[in-house]
Amino acid sequence: MNKTLVVMAAGMGSRFGGLKQLEPLSENGEVLLDYSVIDAKKAGFSKVVFVIKKAIEDDFKRLVGSRIEKYIDVEYVFQELDNLPKGFNPPAERQKPYGTGHAVLCCKDKVKEPFAVINADDYYGAGAYKKVFDALEQGDNYYMVGYRLYNTLTENGTVSRGICSINQDGYLNGVTEYTKINSDCTYEQDGTKGSLSPDTVVSMNLWGFTPDIFDYLEKGFIEFLKENNDNIKSEFFLPFLVDDLIKSGKKQVGVLVAEDKWYGMTYKEDKQTLQNALNEMKEKGLYDFKSYLK
Repeated sequence: MNKTLVVMAAGMGSRFGGLKQLEPLSENGEVLLDYSVIDAKKAGFSKVVFVIKKAIEDDFKRLVGSRIEKYIDVEYVFQELDNLPKGFNPPAERQKPYGTGHAVLCCKDKVKEPFAVINADDYYGAGAYKKVFDALEQGDNYYMVGYRLYNTLTENGTVSRGICSINQDGYLNGVTEYTKINSDCTYEQDGTKGSLSPDTVVSMNLWGFTPDIFDYLEKGFIEFLKENNDNIKSEFFLPFLVDDLIKSGKKQVGVLVAEDKWYGMTYKEDKQTLQNALNEMKEKGLYDFKSYLK
């Protein structure tokens, strides 16, 4: 069965200071998404759906889509404030997107097969895509690809990470958000300081779903709008919906632990670290863009 990669690329990077999705990472103009999509294609994914804003459509297609569509099927959906269920309208003052749950829901008409979801501005590593693809081949569970905490930190500032609680059968019990985690795994949370094990499994927003997630997302988003639409900064987060499904017993979410090093561009200074890592991988022959563009 075909599998699709959904890429959430509609957000702006406030801390990074620009549109991270379009930041060139090589002299040939490759961006982080080139690496992600190549890893996904190697793992077996046959289509990618980019969730973007109409405001960046032309630039995105020119700088990213025109190259990627040469080696994999590409479709686009638009996460816009007015893309809401019947009977709802966004507040006039709202500018912030409605969140990751809404981003995935926007794909409902384009995705009819099992799929994975990633952030556009994260590097997950080839092993992670292989794990989630193989898991989606096995059945109708949902999956989360978790990472070792020490593989997700940056020297350039603190980060927020979702700390995973996993039961003895390997299923997710829930995710607790920790803010202000330092590169040495120490943290400050609600005025309390502590430390976490470097091997702690954390969520980096790489999920595997079957298409029935859209029904849950649709119902959940309507409930969210009923309660929160007047709050112009409220967001409908994908992990919150997954957590509700777990706690209600409607779904089990298998945890797949990737041993890959995760890279992101949370801070402007992270770009050089990421470039150095990707250049080293290219030198080892892990990414041969010319072979894909033939």
